[in-house]
Amino acid sequence: MSARRPKVLVIGGGFGGLFCARRLGNVDVDVTLLDRAACHVFQPLLYQCATGTLSIGQISRSLREELADRDNVQTLLGEAIRLDPDARTVTARRPDETEYTLDYDYLVIAAGMRQSYFGHEEFAAWAPGMKTLDDALSIRRRVFAAFEIAETLPPGPERDGWLTFVVSGGGPTGVELAGQIRELATRALANEFHAIEPEEARVLLFDGGDRVLKSFAPKMAHRAGRTLEALGVELHFGVHVTDVRRDGVTVRPKGGGPDEEYAARTVLWTAGVEAVPFAKHAAKMLGADTDRSGRITVGPDLSVSGHPDVFVIGDLAGRDGLPGVAENAMQGGLHVAACIRRDLGMRGRKDFRYRDLGSAAYISRGHALLQAGPVKLTGKLGWLGWGFIHIAFLTGVQNRVSTVATWMATIARANRTDRTFILGGSGHPEEPYTWESPVHQGNHSTDDGQNA
Repeated sequence: MSARRPKVLVIGGGFGGLFCARRLGNVDVDVTLLDRAACHVFQPLLYQCATGTLSIGQISRSLREELADRDNVQTLLGEAIRLDPDARTVTARRPDETEYTLDYDYLVIAAGMRQSYFGHEEFAAWAPGMKTLDDALSIRRRVFAAFEIAETLPPGPERDGWLTFVVSGGGPTGVELAGQIRELATRALANEFHAIEPEEARVLLFDGGDRVLKSFAPKMAHRAGRTLEALGVELHFGVHVTDVRRDGVTVRPKGGGPDEEYAARTVLWTAGVEAVPFAKHAAKMLGADTDRSGRITVGPDLSVSGHPDVFVIGDLAGRDGLPGVAENAMQGGLHVAACIRRDLGMRGRKDFRYRDLGSAAYISRGHALLQAGPVKLTGKLGWLGWGFIHIAFLTGVQNRVSTVATWMATIARANRTDRTFILGGSGHPEEPYTWESPVHQGNHSTDDGQNA
């Protein structure tokens, strides 16, 4: 490196990228944080935005505002698309499709993962995932519009299809979505319609395993399953969703047997994740190994073999024992910042040691799971622990206060304060009056092609 201050380029403003940039604030380096949305999103609460409990502003914050007191940290809007490790440059694309280049002395790849459809990208047209704010708004539009459309239809199979919701994947996100839709139908919407009974809405959850929440202790997972069933969620285990269409899904038993067809106009996909395109490109350019999902193999200090100036953190870091959870990303961001500081002080780097702070999953009002070492809480105690943890990690005091206030109001009353969903209708050809994405018009099998 030259005598100038080292340049640190962080790609991704999620938990890993944000915590790394924060820790490097006011250190003798110049930090650039590149993000395609220029905001930090609290992903664990996306489903509450999707189902009308919280607003976008309560689960996100401008990166520029969050890092305003770090004079050496610059935030830029753009999507990383190319890496040249020899020249130490990254090319980014602006929303208007123009490009610009950034150079670095240290590169921190914290770009995260996107939803995986296991080679069936056409499913995305009818089964949005849950990774971005756009995903949350798309799901909100589909869920609430389904009830509104059902209200306009006479009793029969067509109305039943609109009142049937399919969730693919029994992990935390799938469980949270399924529980929230049933809670929405039985509480918030129960007395607001005339032609339909929202309580009759069916929520079907499909998973290839033998229980929901497989990362939790079996007893806790089974209790969560019983809570979901009591709420009215129909659980189907040992099956894979093999086709998603405009009006339903096809499900195939893992152990063999005939396919089953389910009519449903709302399908939500939480079944898997894969590396974002830039991560796949970066792995190729760095000559790094990847696993089946595209996670990049890293060394003990989270750097890429042969490239001590390149780190990979969060969901993308491929190393045994590193789960795809927020705590891993946060700790990885802090560790990489410490490695860079030790380099500046001519001291040796330390190996990354992940500390499992536990896992939590929301089931329904008054029911959640919290697992942290020997501590295993369910029911109301788990619910309180879940709430405390999520408030602690939300960015911004204002977001914390407003979220707590909203939760208290939701507990006291059945209504959801952020149910508004936006349809087209401006007259612009790219914004037709529809609940579907414009890209699906005229071609109901088109892949939406967007990156998470």
